[in-house]
Amino acid sequence: MATPAVAQVSDFPASFKTQEIATNGATIHVRVGGRGPAVLLLHGYGETGDMWAPMAADLVRDYTVVVPDLRGLGLSSKPASGFDKKTQAGDVAGVLDALKIERADLVTHDIGNMVGFAFAAQYPQRVGRFALIDAPVPGVGPWEEILKNPLLWHFRFGGPDMERLVAGRERIYLDRFWNEFSATPARFTEASREHYAKLYALPGAMHSGFAQFAAFDQDAIDNRAFLKAGGKLTMPVLALGGEKSFGTTMAVVMRDAATDVTEGVIPDSGHWIMEENPTATIAMVRPFLDKGR
Repeated sequence: MATPAVAQVSDFPASFKTQEIATNGATIHVRVGGRGPAVLLLHGYGETGDMWAPMAADLVRDYTVVVPDLRGLGLSSKPASGFDKKTQAGDVAGVLDALKIERADLVTHDIGNMVGFAFAAQYPQRVGRFALIDAPVPGVGPWEEILKNPLLWHFRFGGPDMERLVAGRERIYLDRFWNEFSATPARFTEASREHYAKLYALPGAMHSGFAQFAAFDQDAIDNRAFLKAGGKLTMPVLALGGEKSFGTTMAVVMRDAATDVTEGVIPDSGHWIMEENPTATIAMVRPFLDKGR
């Protein structure tokens, strides 16, 4: 699959290789680098795995770092369905199987939190430590209250015309999120905006993005069923929120679903933690992962 000619946000180290892994009805674009214990980085909406380049550059010194694009986004394939997080957790399992990785730590952001949670709930023996950053998990903790926040109108943005409304206007639509969810919008640079807007303008990408949100009701049903059947997650969990975004609520959410939760707040940052304060984000995630070595 050819890479679009777009300005790079931040390059991954030259030691990283990319590959396309066919699994679970999708083809997942994956970046892999390093040696040692495995760490899987999962992105969210409005970005792709490219967001993780600064963290990957730090972790690759001591870890095998795996960075996929979620199905339907970035350079992964764009199937018509399968955007419930239970299915996407199957994508994660398939990627790790293809790489012959039995167990990994997870670092996740935004919708990546939801995919990571579904994976950890279904395959707890495959997860060592789990860091979730700045987004709720459907059906977990104060989910119904979170849904009432008017800033989250896009969770329910649907209907037959939504794709037609944003066709050719992807940048306008995405700018809303990059601006409204930032503590300092200018830190989400013009180069980054151009980069991601072009990726989200690829055929099928906006459909896939909307489908990620449309699946939330099913995700909530699935997550409640996971917790009822298997109980709370028992691996160590780091729950981080941006100071000007989700804050300590991330820990409130995860204490409803995990027994060993460490709380943290990323200072001087809104939702876009790797754009707004990557140094502090890495400084909080790295020691948490290193405790498991």
